[in-house]
Amino acid sequence: MAQYVNNRELLEAIVLSKEKGELSPAALKMLDRMVKEISKVFKYKMEEDREDCMAFAMEDVIKYWDRFNPEKSNNAFAFYTQMIKNGYAKGWRRLYPIKSSLKVSISKEYGVYNIAIIPPILCMMTFLL
Repeated sequence: MAQYVNNRELLEAIVLSKEKGELSPAALKMLDRMVKEISKVFKYKMEEDREDCMAFAMEDVIKYWDRFNPEKSNNAFAFYTQMIKNGYAKGWRRLYPIKSSLKVSISKEYGVYNIAIIPPILCMMTFLL
């Protein structure tokens, strides 16, 4: 487990926060530290991309921090690590969207319909029905 946040301390801070109905400063500090440390694992094209992805991850933590259920698990560290990683992925997809430009070809030969998915490079073809 990572040395930068102790699971037991994080769990206690989250349980107290859930009782109060708002994220405590101690829990926020630990979650912020997790966001910063996890950002070091990923590689980015530019430093601004790292900062943007960190903002997306922190936004997810702030929005969804109360979704952790201590009755189901006592591993708050793993729960928030996954939430933060998902926030980074969300930010990366927003910065660099994947363009889906696959085409579908349906042709009929000898009374049989053929369906093919064609990559963008091979899109120069006619469609026969």
